[in-house]
Amino acid sequence: MSGSAMTRDAVRGAVVEALRRVAPEMEPAALQPDTALRVQLDIDSMDALNFFIRLHEKLGVEIPEADYPKLNTLNECVDYLVKKLS
Repeated sequence: MSGSAMTRDAVRGAVVEALRRVAPEMEPAALQPDTALRVQLDIDSMDALNFFIRLHEKLGVEIPEADYPKLNTLNECVDYLVKKLS
């Protein structure tokens, strides 16, 4: 990444791409931004861990395990990552 912060849309795209890797059947347009991703996509804790790993690989953001509960919804993920990247 360059020194500039990513846009919300770019971060959202990275989150959706990471979700698609753990839930390939996901329809991005159908995602509810404020509903728990694990409920919407029926992902288990292993899928969730893989999702956080993908986010780290894609964005270079360290996500401590203590912060996982802050990343329940699409909006929470984007807010958290935008803050980390700024």
